[in-house]
Amino acid sequence: MPNPRFADGEVVMGRWPGSVLYYEVQVTSYDDVSHLYTVKYKDGTELQLKESDIRSQSSFKHRKSQSSSSSPSRRSTSRSRSRSPGRPGRGRRRSSSQRREHKDDKKKTVQETNLALLKLSENNTRRYNGEPDSTERNDTSCISLEQKLKPDLEIERVLEQYSLHPRKEEKKREELYSEIIKTAEKAASKTKELEFGGRIGTFMLIFFLPAAVFYLLLMCKQDDPSLMNFPPPLPALESLWEARVFGVFLLWFFLQVLFSLLPIGKVVEGLTLSNGRKLQYRINGFYAFILTAAAIGTLLYFQFELHYLYDHFMQFAVAAAAFSLVLSIYLYIRSLKAPEEELAPGGNSGHFIYDFFTGHELNPRIGSFDLKYFCELRPGLIGWVVINLAMLLAEMKIHNQSMPSLSMILVNSFQLLYVVDALWNEEAILTTMDITHDGFGFMLAFGDLVWVPFVYSLQAFYLVGHPTAISWPVAAAITVLNGIGYYIFRSANSQKNNFRRNPSDPKLAYLKFIPTATGKGLLVTGWWGFVRHPNYLGDIIMALAWSLPCGFTHILPYFYVIYFICLLVHREARDEHHCKQKYGLAWERYCQRVPYRIFPYIY
Repeated sequence: MPNPRFADGEVVMGRWPGSVLYYEVQVTSYDDVSHLYTVKYKDGTELQLKESDIRSQSSFKHRKSQSSSSSPSRRSTSRSRSRSPGRPGRGRRRSSSQRREHKDDKKKTVQETNLALLKLSENNTRRYNGEPDSTERNDTSCISLEQKLKPDLEIERVLEQYSLHPRKEEKKREELYSEIIKTAEKAASKTKELEFGGRIGTFMLIFFLPAAVFYLLLMCKQDDPSLMNFPPPLPALESLWEARVFGVFLLWFFLQVLFSLLPIGKVVEGLTLSNGRKLQYRINGFYAFILTAAAIGTLLYFQFELHYLYDHFMQFAVAAAAFSLVLSIYLYIRSLKAPEEELAPGGNSGHFIYDFFTGHELNPRIGSFDLKYFCELRPGLIGWVVINLAMLLAEMKIHNQSMPSLSMILVNSFQLLYVVDALWNEEAILTTMDITHDGFGFMLAFGDLVWVPFVYSLQAFYLVGHPTAISWPVAAAITVLNGIGYYIFRSANSQKNNFRRNPSDPKLAYLKFIPTATGKGLLVTGWWGFVRHPNYLGDIIMALAWSLPCGFTHILPYFYVIYFICLLVHREARDEHHCKQKYGLAWERYCQRVPYRIFPYIY
């Protein structure tokens, strides 16, 4: 049995799988059966490598010394002589010493290229414990790598004008740079860490999410929606589909598309993408809401029965789910032809089910019409308000009331404020994880078109069949609670968005921050010095205020707040993971300054 070439604990250079780049690693063990070395990278990653993928550090140093063996003074003298005005370089044969120098220069160029790439790559990995803070991670994209290498190319082109190097050597060096950059881009764009339980978890969620929506709505229709009566009786399958309802849903969807395409509202740029581009977005969501309100008001004026939504609520949910499934299939098929740089960093794993669920393409567009951005705020969010209004009218009709109940008024008012705030501050969504990281697939399509309008309106739907009377003092207390949550949510988001737009604004001089290697700052004062995600804290407080008007008879109307806590805790964990990768040691210092994530002194 051959002895291992490298000993345990030895520091060597290991090639990153799928890349041409070598990193400094430490050998931890050797498997005699598979003949693989287990190595540990500086960021703590442990991988198994073949012996052919490992090289000793001395080989790198030896090659470097060989490339610089020629005397600098001799090289400079030779160049100055060969380019003298009396001795033009073209058409003359090189001496053996010049050819040897040319080979040495070529070796040096390649070695310097490799060293430069190695240094740039090390900036994208975390250092061992104990290294200085100046080595914090700089998680730049591949376009940044290219921008860093381009100045070297420009310098080489200038030097080429004053040397005997033929033009084909310049072309070879450019091809070398281009090949390495393309390899790095391709390796960096692949999704290596799978979320949501990986392929099995996402496969189950595709079926679980629609089932959860339908069971929640069926429970609300029962006279006694307690957990003791779960599961509710299932209706006949043919009663869940109605072509007219599907037609109304399509009309609603394309009406919102029409409103979004109107040339009103300002046009802004999103964040810089990995390919260096910035997409443009038209901010007119609030105008679309006003136009929708005018259209609904016109229908009510002509005595259109809006509670038709309540009578066919299950059919509308089925129609929305069917449409979101068709849309998701279309999105995945079109993503197969999308360029590599336009794929989502979180949905490019190569596994069909996972990429279908999380979204394969980051910003799918038809011309200038951005499908993901449109669905985030328009049909589902505005539809949520319309559904709430339909429930209010249904409550008045079913219970013969001249006025809606106080509980229904609170639920409608609180959630209307939330939607209007989101549409008024529409530009802020361009910096969220949904837009910058997650692709547009089944997860967001179903969430935007089904989950938001039909689950978030659960309290209003519940109150129609289970009216709850509350006193004015209780209503006032719930209103104050919702106001506190909204104030935290809005002021925290405003601080963050204003700081991102213009960190040097004199109005923000009171805010302190930790600088990062990416050029951004991490706020450690204001709301963001209180907890790491104060906007999530405000969101949860508001969610509780929306459920309290339904009383305490059943837990069903509190599903939203329970689900929302789980959602935001999970999203916070995702944020934490991405921020560690992006900001490195700066994020660790921020976590030391701000130890609590969402709930102060609790979590």
